Amino acid sequence: MCGVFGVIGEYDSSKVRYALAKLSHRGPDNCGIVERKGVFFAHQRLSITDTHHRSHQPLKHKEILLSFNGEIYNFKELRETLSFPWQTQSDSEVIIAAYLKWGVEFVQHLRGMFAIALLDGERLYLFRDRLGKKPLFYLQTQQAFHFASEIKALTPFLNKKELNNDALLSYLSFLAPTPPHTFYKGVQKLAAGEYLSFENGVFKVERYFDLLENTYTTITSEQEALNAIEEHLQNSIEMRLDADVEIASLLSGGIDSATINYYAKKLGKPLPTYTLGYKEFAKYDERQNAAKTAQLLSLQNKEVVIDQNSFLDALPKVLDTLDEPLNDPAAVPLYLLFEQIKQDGYKVVMSGEGSDELFLGYRQYFEYLDIEKAATLLHKNWLKKYFRSNFSMNREWEWYKRIFDETLLFRTSGEKFTDLQKNLLMRKNIKDNHSLVYLQNYRERFENSKHTDESLWYSYIDLHIFQAEHFLTKLDRVSMAHSIESRTPFLDHRLSTLIFNIEPSLRYKDGVTKSLLKQVMHNKLDDEILTRKKKGFSNPYIEYLSSDNKLSLISEVNEQTGMFQTKMIEEYINRGTKGRFKQHLWGLYTLSYWIKRELL
Repeated sequence: MCGVFGVIGEYDSSKVRYALAKLSHRGPDNCGIVERKGVFFAHQRLSITDTHHRSHQPLKHKEILLSFNGEIYNFKELRETLSFPWQTQSDSEVIIAAYLKWGVEFVQHLRGMFAIALLDGERLYLFRDRLGKKPLFYLQTQQAFHFASEIKALTPFLNKKELNNDALLSYLSFLAPTPPHTFYKGVQKLAAGEYLSFENGVFKVERYFDLLENTYTTITSEQEALNAIEEHLQNSIEMRLDADVEIASLLSGGIDSATINYYAKKLGKPLPTYTLGYKEFAKYDERQNAAKTAQLLSLQNKEVVIDQNSFLDALPKVLDTLDEPLNDPAAVPLYLLFEQIKQDGYKVVMSGEGSDELFLGYRQYFEYLDIEKAATLLHKNWLKKYFRSNFSMNREWEWYKRIFDETLLFRTSGEKFTDLQKNLLMRKNIKDNHSLVYLQNYRERFENSKHTDESLWYSYIDLHIFQAEHFLTKLDRVSMAHSIESRTPFLDHRLSTLIFNIEPSLRYKDGVTKSLLKQVMHNKLDDEILTRKKKGFSNPYIEYLSSDNKLSLISEVNEQTGMFQTKMIEEYINRGTKGRFKQHLWGLYTLSYWIKRELL
């Protein structure tokens, strides 16, 4: 896991080194630079595979330069099929060999997580992995084209920091800016499954992978589906257990982390595990359930307990680490958890992201499927008129209104501020359904595919937005802030493609969340684990902010910007501190923090 950075065009040597240094946390083991006229190509290395200095990057072969962040889990298999004058035992060298054999199609042969910068003569290629686990940002100015693993390495090249309004609106709607937007006007990001080519001052972005296009057959037999899931899941976990450094794992009380640790132990590599707790608010954490899981699996588990002081001390560090607003209050406790894991000497951590989206782990998926049926009502005109003339801030009201208005119901599990809520909040007119513009490309791809079951739409858009731009952004930034690589075996592209090949109703026909995964793990995990009610990564963030009067920042910044209606800001603060619309409030707080830091 590393930091990728480069400039193609005119540059100031001291300035680009200053910008590169902002990525040192991503790769403290080595800083490599190739510098010549019109090219500055660099890499911050976190040594995981072939830790020898021979594998330092950028790697050079004839006219090719490579700076690569991530892991290619099938590199040993690929190496056996490629002819190349090998100099290392690294996966990086395999990328160059694969490119020489297959051209840009080499990416189709990779299995893993990656952000790749490859310069072949005068042409630059940038690739982001299929499911968006690794980030890659870019900026084109009059002088040069810049790229980096984090935004903080690109902002030094902005003439002025300006707010991108599309990032703001998509952030309010979906917890994070949707691709290609970032909060910094001019700085853009690749979406999952995209690559960029740059030559002669012009760049072009194209898609090389789409789950909807890579599903060719349908598995209709439940037993066949279970057998295939078990095979793919075990293989995915086994591949990610391969490293030249020690690996740890996160452990909650749920099925996802238990599954990962079950297979790790079965494969002869039991992992030390870590669980988070809260000193003043034990009701939020899963220490008790995690301890029981550790006991059932005979795991060595360490509890990391944080309190209000540690949370508030870490808060500004985390918000600065994230670079731009991200509406996920779990970022702070997760940052503190990784801090302890680093202190204990681990460089790699296994985590369970992606399982909920693939196996329908959120109860609301089933609520949406049920509400979809209301669209078939023959006599619904009076309901349509009722919902148009009456407003409620409750999300259920919004759901039914969409059905009777015959517009898209599901807009990611992370939807927070609806367009009508934004219209009330902001001092500008926001039309109903405006947020659909940020989902349009995804929805068009779904409607043009062979898939018609809306549950697949739920998984598809959640993997792209709720997961890739929200959860994985958080995971990447807070883990890499401590120079730790996070591996997510549920987000293996072959496993994901398999799920999209299965008859959709098999995932939800019995009304049980994660039904297929629970059946796979039956007789492997104790029933106590399989039947636990989902808790989620909740934490007392509003209690902490309220007790320290942090929420006053929202009103303070709004007085200076005039962005929001004062009455609605007060309403959200009042409701949030009483337990409702809490994440809306956190989103406003992190936004206000960023605006004060960057624009005021």
